[in-house]
This record gives sequence, structure tokens and C-alpha cells, in this order.
Amino acid sequence: MSNFVDECGLNVKGGDGGAGCISFRREAHTPRGGPDGGDGGKGGDVWLVADRNVASLLSFRDHPHRKAKSGTHGSGKAKHGHSGEDLEVAVPEGTVVRDYGGEVLVDLVEHGDRWLAAEGGLGGKGNAKFLSNRRRAPTFAEQGEGGQEQWLRLELKLLADVALVGYPNVGKSTLISRISAAKPRIADYPFTTLEPNLGVVRYDDVEMTVADIPGLIKGASEGRGLGHQFLRHVERARVLVLLIDLADHLAPPASEQVEILLRELGDYQPDLLDRPRLIIGSRIDMASDTTSTHRDGVELDLLSSSMTGQGLDNLVPRMARLVRQAREAEPESTTFMVFRPEPEGYRIERADDAAYVVTGREAERAVALSDLTNPDALNFAWERLRQLGVDRALVRAGVDEGDVVRIGAFEFDWEEDL
Repeated sequence: MSNFVDECGLNVKGGDGGAGCISFRREAHTPRGGPDGGDGGKGGDVWLVADRNVASLLSFRDHPHRKAKSGTHGSGKAKHGHSGEDLEVAVPEGTVVRDYGGEVLVDLVEHGDRWLAAEGGLGGKGNAKFLSNRRRAPTFAEQGEGGQEQWLRLELKLLADVALVGYPNVGKSTLISRISAAKPRIADYPFTTLEPNLGVVRYDDVEMTVADIPGLIKGASEGRGLGHQFLRHVERARVLVLLIDLADHLAPPASEQVEILLRELGDYQPDLLDRPRLIIGSRIDMASDTTSTHRDGVELDLLSSSMTGQGLDNLVPRMARLVRQAREAEPESTTFMVFRPEPEGYRIERADDAAYVVTGREAERAVALSDLTNPDALNFAWERLRQLGVDRALVRAGVDEGDVVRIGAFEFDWEEDL
């Protein structure tokens, strides 16, 4: 079973908020002590955090659920509940987060980048918070809000300095095993590599990550041969190294290989053609001509053999020089990014049964956290909806006497005097 996973589903659930308490002071010689119910604690948030020490999405393959701690309930004597601890979920650098509709929600590129994936529910207010001149003994409190929950799709795009690109069985895995400590699977048949291999290569003061991208074939940019799964790992590479198979009678002409590889890269993402690149003749030990860099109308930068080591002493310095230049051209980043979803208001839609449906966290929270069988709680919920402008929005939407209005699980018939 593979230990490298670059795509998976993830379920995130924020902690539930604790319930507020209904309580009144009961002390000797204080017959009317007033309300003293404490608030519930807020549920913990779930954050996705890019971590350079995480290599793949393996930990989510068999265990895709992550839930933060819930807040505790409030109690009498104005004791508030504890907030639940936030949960930080480490993901590899270069993780793209999508919803199940395919829309990109966030791209966590650098170490420390973090995104609020599921917000914890707010704690309910205790009855002490509803004391007013008109309401001297409030007999209601709020329930805790449920934490946000959603399914996400995680997709890893490797952050490599150099991507080795070429036909299947051209020697990419052997090359990365010779210039780094990586130990990829190597065999003499196409598509030995079904997942990217990473190796760290050091030359002078340059330490670079080299990715062995599984072999590309004609039509890869259209998804043929797992093309999209392979190509996305090339997207973030600073330098491309194209390996051209020079083995006699075993590979297409060098010009055809270069043309197909560049076309597939350009069709997938045009700016890949603007990246610094080297075109390397590979498997020179299996070619009759072992000296000429001009093959089939293509000028190769270097001739090499991963089996014998020929040309590798020159290849690594040239890769390091291009990587150093690419890094120097990039703007320097010294801070990480914190992403929070935009807070949404409320909206009004018509359901299939012609009911007016009000959606949005604030509106739904106004009716979901209180016991609406309690007249005081019902009046307070309606007052909150009026402060949000829900009544005016319903009128603008065309609500008439007797129409059904639905807010969360709460449903009522509209009356003009509301």
C-alpha cells in the first residue's frame, strides 16, 4: 500500500457551543436575588495549517474526520462555561482545499499558512444576559450553537525546486536515486513510478528538492494515462528538467519527444513553458552516438546516463544555478497568511412549496438557540430578527398575509401585524 497520498476527502466539525444556564440567586435574606445564569463556552475551531514536516495526505486516507472540542455549559452563580480548544490539522505545504463542487476555497502554499475550516458554535447566553428594565426575571436562556461541519477535498501539489519530466521508463527514478538519498522503485517497464518521488540534493550553498514526476505520454494534458494527477505536481516547480530518451531503437526521435512534452505542459498550464528548463539526453549508455548533443534537429543541454553516472557531475551544478536564479527572482516572504471565510449575512429564497426561506447564520441562530415555546424567548427572538432587518427584507421579497416563512427548523405563517 502506498505511503504517499496526494488527494483525499476530509470532514471537519467545529465544537458545539455550551448551553446558557437559567438560574436565580437563592440566598438567605435575599428573596428576589435576580438571575445569575452563566453563559456557555464557545466551541473550538478547526484550522488547517501548512506544515513543512508533513509530506503527504496519508493520515487522512483511513481517518478523514477531525472534530474540535465542544464548549461546556454555563452554571449558576454567573459561572461561564469553558471554551473548547481549537484543533489544528497539519497538512503539507502546497495543499489546495476545494469544496465538493470543485471550487477552490484556499491554497496553503507556505509553512504556517492557516485557514479556518470549521468555526466552533457560539455559547448560549445565560438568563442573566436577558435582564432588563422590562424583563426583571427572565425565565429563558440560549442553547449552544452547533459547530460548523463540512466535507472538503484536499489536493496536494508538490512544492519542488526541480521537476524531472519525461516519457515513462526514461530513467527519472534512477536519476533521482543517484543524485539524492531517495530510494524510488525502479524496474525496466513503463509506469514503474505511479506516484511522485522526492529527493533532496545539495550543491555548494544550494539545497534543492527534486521531484521525479511519473512519466508523461501524449494526451496527458487531457487526462490520458493519469495525466492530470501527474501534471499537477509540476505546477509549482521552479525549474523543469526534460529527460529525452536516446536509447537506440527504443524511443521516438528526440525532436518528437521534446515537441510532445512541451505541448502537453503548455496545454495543461501555459506558463510552464516560461519556466527555466534544461533538456537532457538520457540513457546515453544505450545509444550508438555518445558524444553529439545535436539530435534530430534538437540541441540538448547535456548528455547523461543515470546507470553509469555519465554527465551527472555537470547536471547537478547546472540545476543548482537555475534554482538559485529562480529563488532570487522571487519576492521574499517572511510572514504566513491567515485565511478566514467571509462572514455571510442572510438571504431570502423561495422553496418548491412557495414558502419564503430565510438562510444565514445570524438569522438561523436567532430562532435556533431559544425555547420558542416560552413567550419571553419568542418575543426576544423576533426582536433580534427585526434588528437584523429580516421583516423588512421579507416585505421587499413580496411576502403576503398567510404565506409560510421558514427560518431553519422554525416555520410560521406571516401576519401583517408582525
